[in-house]
Amino acid sequence: MAGDAIRMDGKVAIITGGAGGIGGATARLMTARGARVAIADIMLDRAEALAGELDGAIAIHLDLESEASTQAMVATTVQHFGRLDVLHNNAALLGPEIAQNDGDVEHMDTALWDRTFAINVRGTMVACRSALPHLREVRGNIVNTVSNLALQGHMIQAAYSSSKAALIQLTRAIAASHGKAGVRCNAVAPGMTMTPALLEAFPVPLRQAVEDETLRDQLGVAEDIAEAVAFLASDAARNITGEVLVCDGGGTAHVPGISRFRTFFGEHA
Repeated sequence: MAGDAIRMDGKVAIITGGAGGIGGATARLMTARGARVAIADIMLDRAEALAGELDGAIAIHLDLESEASTQAMVATTVQHFGRLDVLHNNAALLGPEIAQNDGDVEHMDTALWDRTFAINVRGTMVACRSALPHLREVRGNIVNTVSNLALQGHMIQAAYSSSKAALIQLTRAIAASHGKAGVRCNAVAPGMTMTPALLEAFPVPLRQAVEDETLRDQLGVAEDIAEAVAFLASDAARNITGEVLVCDGGGTAHVPGISRFRTFFGEHA
């Protein structure tokens, strides 16, 4: 394999939620590696501002609750660039109010559950369905943003974590059904990532509790996740499909309560 397989020269990528923390970092990184990107976001003004900073980028309004809007995102990208190589499904229902109301199942609001699945799962499925014919033409690929919460039980965020677990199965289903046609599909599972949205939604004590349980000396940042996404989207990962790349600083890779063991054995144990 060529040494520059990590490059994305000539490729076209859609990034949903592209004006946010992880989406924006991914758009910048893919552009730096030679891709032309469509930044799709419900906040069109923010998408336009970012697109104005990146060579060859365009901004598209995206409402994942609308099937027509999601289909139009793909059509507009292909019409503008003439092709589609990568679909990065990164958008999700997030925000302080959502986080506060997404608790345990006993107290779950049905409307919140339905909206979470409509955006995170159905919207992503529609985006994949719309993109697949174009990806098949160029042997392209899909990278879905899931979450390490899709791999663990938690006392909060039951709707969010369940929707992300559904995306893991969607990832595998697409990899299995379209792999022989040359289309890869993978997922990246971030842990708590220091983005503006997270800083707004989660108070310091909760962030500190998560940081204490990671194996790194700090929580990840958006650029860490962007590196994982861009790798999976590149030809360097051509033999990887149907996989979930956990990118959480080791938060899911250890015995329970490691922060207490660390205290017992010493900070550098």
